[in-house]
Amino acid sequence: MPNPVTLDRREGPYGEVVLRRRAEHFEIIANGTFLMDTSDGRSERLLIDVAMGALPAERADGGPSVLIGGLGVGFSLAHAAADPRWSRIAVVEREEAIIDWHRGGPLAAISGRALADPRCVILHTDLVEYVRTSPDTYDALCLDIDNGPDWTVTEDNQGLYTAEGLAACAARLNPGGILAVWSARPSPDFEESLRNAGFSGVRTEEIPVARGVPDVVHLSVRPA
Repeated sequence: MPNPVTLDRREGPYGEVVLRRRAEHFEIIANGTFLMDTSDGRSERLLIDVAMGALPAERADGGPSVLIGGLGVGFSLAHAAADPRWSRIAVVEREEAIIDWHRGGPLAAISGRALADPRCVILHTDLVEYVRTSPDTYDALCLDIDNGPDWTVTEDNQGLYTAEGLAACAARLNPGGILAVWSARPSPDFEESLRNAGFSGVRTEEIPVARGVPDVVHLSVRPA
């Protein structure tokens, strides 16, 4: 593989965030930890698809709404915007640099069409704080802000996966709403935490990889 080329490096309130290009792909690095790249977006798209697939097919109040936690390289947002069934799409992103890279930066090729969609809005805030304090509710929460519940980018993010954090997620969901959490590896402990927090239908969807542990999406339902 060719050596990466650094395109931008920022110091923000949560530490350093870097955008790199390696051949034709882009990479996001936070505090020295690889977060994601544009080489394979299957698991990010699955995050959106499993949430939609778990919702009722017919609704009396129009299409469902979704909150995406983490803009990242934009695969989840672009995939959601390509589905006309979503009526409202909000993305929470705490890193101003990442938002800039999508708004006229190198990642605009992935997300530009989605950001021009009137259904879509970017919320520049911290996801953990947002789910604890916002009065907004959604039919689906699709969260991808860490490498998984057991491998967080910053210590503050650990609160999202606690009993208190999951209760806050449930409060942001409409009855029967879906919580989908991306992870770089399965987490049986997190599945148990979801059950203990009162979620039902807890299951894990896997994305097979050529080598190593598969990416997964942890899926659960807020009881109606």
